[in-house]
Amino acid sequence: MTEGLLPAPDQDSAPFWEFCARGELRVQQCAACRRRRMPPRPMCPWCRSLESIWEPTSGRGRVWSWVVPHPPLLAAYAEVAPYNVVVVELDDDPTIRFVGNVVSTPDGPLNQVDPATMWIGEPVRVCFAPPVDGIALPRWLRTAKPVLRSPTSEVPEL
Repeated sequence: MTEGLLPAPDQDSAPFWEFCARGELRVQQCAACRRRRMPPRPMCPWCRSLESIWEPTSGRGRVWSWVVPHPPLLAAYAEVAPYNVVVVELDDDPTIRFVGNVVSTPDGPLNQVDPATMWIGEPVRVCFAPPVDGIALPRWLRTAKPVLRSPTSEVPEL
Protein backbone atom coordinates (compact mmCIF):
# COMPACT_ATOMS: atom_id res chain seq x y z
CA MET A 1 0.00 0.00 0.00
CA THR A 2 1.29 3.45 -0.80
CA GLU A 3 1.92 5.25 2.46
CA GLY A 4 0.69 8.81 2.76
CA LEU A 5 -2.41 8.11 0.71
CA LEU A 6 -4.47 6.24 3.28
CA PRO A 7 -8.19 6.91 3.78
CA ALA A 8 -9.24 9.02 6.75
CA PRO A 9 -11.96 7.05 8.56
CA ASP A 10 -14.85 9.06 9.94
CA GLN A 11 -17.70 8.11 12.27
CA ASP A 12 -19.65 6.40 9.48
CA SER A 13 -16.77 4.55 7.79
CA ALA A 14 -14.70 3.58 10.87
CA PRO A 15 -16.43 0.17 11.28
CA PHE A 16 -15.73 -0.65 7.61
CA TRP A 17 -11.99 -0.02 8.08
CA GLU A 18 -11.94 -1.98 11.35
CA PHE A 19 -13.44 -5.01 9.58
CA CYS A 20 -10.98 -4.67 6.68
CA ALA A 21 -8.05 -4.61 9.15
CA ARG A 22 -9.38 -7.96 10.44
CA GLY A 23 -9.58 -9.35 6.89
CA GLU A 24 -13.36 -9.08 6.58
CA LEU A 25 -15.28 -7.34 3.80
CA ARG A 26 -18.53 -6.08 5.28
CA VAL A 27 -21.03 -3.57 3.99
CA GLN A 28 -23.45 -1.35 5.82
CA GLN A 29 -27.05 -2.56 5.70
CA CYS A 30 -30.17 -0.72 6.77
CA ALA A 31 -31.66 -2.40 9.84
CA ALA A 32 -35.18 -1.37 8.72
CA CYS A 33 -35.45 -2.07 4.97
CA ARG A 34 -32.39 -4.41 4.78
CA ARG A 35 -30.89 -2.72 1.70
CA ARG A 36 -27.10 -2.61 1.53
CA ARG A 37 -25.26 0.62 0.91
CA MET A 38 -21.75 1.69 0.10
CA PRO A 39 -20.17 4.06 0.95
CA PRO A 40 -21.32 4.03 4.58
CA ARG A 41 -23.55 6.90 5.68
CA PRO A 42 -25.69 7.75 8.69
CA MET A 43 -29.10 7.50 6.99
CA CYS A 44 -30.61 4.97 4.62
CA PRO A 45 -31.22 6.73 1.29
CA TRP A 46 -34.30 4.54 0.62
CA CYS A 47 -36.29 4.48 3.88
CA ARG A 48 -34.41 7.17 5.88
CA SER A 49 -33.80 4.93 8.87
CA LEU A 50 -30.86 5.88 11.08
CA GLU A 51 -30.32 2.28 12.19
CA SER A 52 -27.76 0.12 10.43
CA ILE A 53 -25.82 -3.11 10.80
CA TRP A 54 -22.62 -4.40 9.19
CA GLU A 55 -23.24 -7.51 7.12
CA PRO A 56 -20.46 -9.86 6.00
CA THR A 57 -20.08 -10.49 2.27
CA SER A 58 -18.72 -13.49 0.42
CA GLY A 59 -15.85 -11.29 -0.79
CA ARG A 60 -16.46 -12.50 -4.34
CA GLY A 61 -17.26 -10.32 -7.31
CA ARG A 62 -16.59 -9.47 -10.93
CA VAL A 63 -14.63 -6.73 -12.62
CA TRP A 64 -17.28 -4.21 -13.65
CA SER A 65 -14.85 -1.72 -15.18
CA TRP A 66 -11.14 -0.94 -15.19
CA VAL A 67 -8.55 1.58 -16.36
CA VAL A 68 -4.76 1.79 -16.50
CA PRO A 69 -3.39 5.10 -15.16
CA HIS A 70 -0.20 6.38 -16.77
CA PRO A 71 2.06 9.25 -15.63
CA PRO A 72 1.75 12.03 -14.71
CA LEU A 73 0.22 10.83 -11.47
CA LEU A 74 0.44 11.59 -7.79
CA ALA A 75 4.10 11.25 -6.90
CA ALA A 76 3.47 8.31 -4.55
CA TYR A 77 2.05 6.25 -7.44
CA ALA A 78 4.34 7.30 -10.31
CA GLU A 79 6.99 4.67 -9.65
CA VAL A 80 4.52 1.76 -9.96
CA ALA A 81 2.70 3.04 -13.06
CA PRO A 82 1.21 1.77 -15.20
CA TYR A 83 -1.09 -0.32 -12.99
CA ASN A 84 -4.74 -1.37 -13.02
CA VAL A 85 -7.59 0.30 -11.15
CA VAL A 86 -10.77 -1.77 -11.10
CA VAL A 87 -14.38 -1.32 -10.09
CA VAL A 88 -15.66 -4.63 -8.68
CA GLU A 89 -19.34 -5.44 -8.29
CA LEU A 90 -20.07 -7.89 -5.50
CA ASP A 91 -21.70 -11.23 -6.32
CA ASP A 92 -23.81 -10.81 -3.15
CA ASP A 93 -25.27 -7.53 -4.39
CA PRO A 94 -24.19 -6.14 -7.80
CA THR A 95 -25.31 -2.64 -6.74
CA ILE A 96 -22.40 -2.61 -4.27
CA ARG A 97 -19.14 -1.72 -5.98
CA PHE A 98 -15.59 -1.23 -4.74
CA VAL A 99 -12.63 0.50 -6.36
CA GLY A 100 -9.29 -1.27 -5.97
CA ASN A 101 -6.58 -3.17 -7.80
CA VAL A 102 -6.27 -6.71 -9.13
CA VAL A 103 -3.09 -8.18 -7.63
CA SER A 104 -1.40 -11.60 -7.71
CA THR A 105 -0.64 -11.64 -3.98
CA PRO A 106 -2.27 -9.71 -1.13
CA ASP A 107 0.87 -7.70 -0.32
CA GLY A 108 2.21 -7.38 -3.86
CA PRO A 109 2.74 -4.17 -5.84
CA LEU A 110 -0.09 -2.59 -7.81
CA ASN A 111 1.62 -3.27 -11.13
CA GLN A 112 2.10 -7.05 -10.79
CA VAL A 113 -0.89 -7.98 -13.02
CA ASP A 114 -0.59 -7.36 -16.75
CA PRO A 115 -3.66 -5.30 -17.74
CA ALA A 116 -3.65 -6.99 -21.16
CA THR A 117 -4.81 -10.19 -19.42
CA MET A 118 -7.82 -8.61 -17.65
CA TRP A 119 -11.41 -8.48 -18.85
CA ILE A 120 -14.78 -7.05 -17.88
CA GLY A 121 -16.67 -9.73 -15.98
CA GLU A 122 -13.51 -11.42 -14.73
CA PRO A 123 -14.23 -13.17 -11.42
CA VAL A 124 -12.24 -11.97 -8.41
CA ARG A 125 -12.19 -12.34 -4.63
CA VAL A 126 -11.17 -9.86 -1.98
CA CYS A 127 -7.86 -9.95 -0.16
CA PHE A 128 -6.13 -7.53 2.18
CA ALA A 129 -2.49 -6.48 2.50
CA PRO A 130 -1.17 -6.21 6.06
CA PRO A 131 -2.60 -3.03 7.66
CA VAL A 132 -0.62 0.22 7.56
CA ASP A 133 -1.54 2.54 10.43
CA GLY A 134 -4.56 0.32 11.10
CA ILE A 135 -5.88 0.58 7.52
CA ALA A 136 -6.09 -2.41 5.16
CA LEU A 137 -7.44 -1.63 1.70
CA PRO A 138 -9.53 -4.22 -0.11
CA ARG A 139 -7.62 -5.63 -3.09
CA TRP A 140 -8.70 -8.30 -5.54
CA LEU A 141 -7.27 -11.69 -6.53
CA ARG A 142 -8.24 -13.49 -9.70
CA THR A 143 -10.32 -16.65 -9.43
CA ALA A 144 -10.02 -17.56 -13.13
CA LYS A 145 -7.00 -18.20 -15.31
CA PRO A 146 -5.62 -15.00 -16.93
CA VAL A 147 -6.14 -14.71 -20.69
CA LEU A 148 -3.72 -12.89 -22.99
CA ARG A 149 -5.76 -11.31 -25.75
CA SER A 150 -5.42 -8.86 -28.57
CA PRO A 151 -7.47 -5.64 -28.65
CA THR A 152 -9.87 -7.30 -31.13
CA SER A 153 -10.31 -10.63 -29.34
CA GLU A 154 -13.58 -11.71 -27.80
CA VAL A 155 -14.20 -11.67 -24.07
CA PRO A 156 -13.74 -15.22 -22.70
CA GLU A 157 -16.79 -17.25 -21.69
CA LEU A 158 -17.18 -17.56 -17.91
